[in-house]
Amino acid sequence: MFPILKSKLAEVGTTIFTTMSALATKHNAVNLGQGFPDYPMNEELVALTNKAMHDGYNQYAPMPGWLPLREALSEKIEFLYGTRINPIEEITITPGGTYAIYSALTTIIERGDEVIIFEPAYDCYGPSVELNGGVVVPIPLIFPDYKIDWVFVKTKISNKTKAIIINSPNNPTGSVLSEKDIEMIRSLVDGTAIFIISDEVYEHLIFDSLLHQSILRFPDLLERSFVCFSFGKVYNCTGWKLGYCVAPASLTKEFRKVHQFNSFSCFTPAQVALSHFIKNKSAYLSLTTFMQTQRDAFKYLMRNSKFDFLESSGSYFICAKYNRITDEADKDFAIRLTKEVGVTTIPVSAFYRDGKDYSVLRFCFSKKTETLELAAERLLLI
Repeated sequence: MFPILKSKLAEVGTTIFTTMSALATKHNAVNLGQGFPDYPMNEELVALTNKAMHDGYNQYAPMPGWLPLREALSEKIEFLYGTRINPIEEITITPGGTYAIYSALTTIIERGDEVIIFEPAYDCYGPSVELNGGVVVPIPLIFPDYKIDWVFVKTKISNKTKAIIINSPNNPTGSVLSEKDIEMIRSLVDGTAIFIISDEVYEHLIFDSLLHQSILRFPDLLERSFVCFSFGKVYNCTGWKLGYCVAPASLTKEFRKVHQFNSFSCFTPAQVALSHFIKNKSAYLSLTTFMQTQRDAFKYLMRNSKFDFLESSGSYFICAKYNRITDEADKDFAIRLTKEVGVTTIPVSAFYRDGKDYSVLRFCFSKKTETLELAAERLLLI
């Protein structure tokens, strides 16, 4: 008799990103679906990583991460957000931002705990909660601006609420939290034992002179938060799967208990290289201007299309309604675009647990200009 495996994620299949990227490859489509750049990363960072390998930094890094990198991150955080973070006790290097989010949830969730998630939401949130025995409480963002209805959020708070996950800039919508949103979060969690998981992997991709409202700016919120970041999104090296989590010492201590029995440590040469390269402020400060230029270029190229673009104030992404083209379900339309038009997108219904469909597709504009031009040329034929 063979053992029978009971799925822990019975309702979950292959992610939409894997599905659409495979379809893009099969049909030689321009891939504006999965969020990764198609242009090279900084040559200096490549050279520094290569040097680190030649210099012998090829064995395990310390479990919390290469200390000079954590020290450099502490300096960066103080420069950007005016907050002093202890690099020894409050920063942990992780194999990617998604890993940091999962580990934070694993650290705090007990069976039956409720976690509030705003939808459309990055697709790892819900499964990460459920794998740890938690219960997802989805709250829809107000369409089409994708703002948070804080009055409604308050009605969803209960004695079972363990955490709220926030994501700014937001994937997939490109919406960002405002100062007013921060005030609402503050009033909502004041006097409670609710944790905050803040996904800030797009911290340097915020447009139109808006200010990134990082939880790191607010000591009263930081004391209950795990703040998660990604080097891949900053330095165009998503394949490195390298990120970090910032949290108070007491939370970091528990976070590292989980981390040490999972990955334990991360790719050492890249950490050594980043500990030097991160001191080059222009490398991350210039990212906003570059990415906003790509956003605006794509919108201009698509100005005569039948897509109606929604606001995007940050991230790699911009969403667009297509109701002037077809009444097809968004997934069906995305598949047809890939097969017949040669452009791959992501259906936004994939970011809702109930598959809510507003006839919206997500486009990634973190691409070379010629890639965006080719995509637009094809899409304008619709």
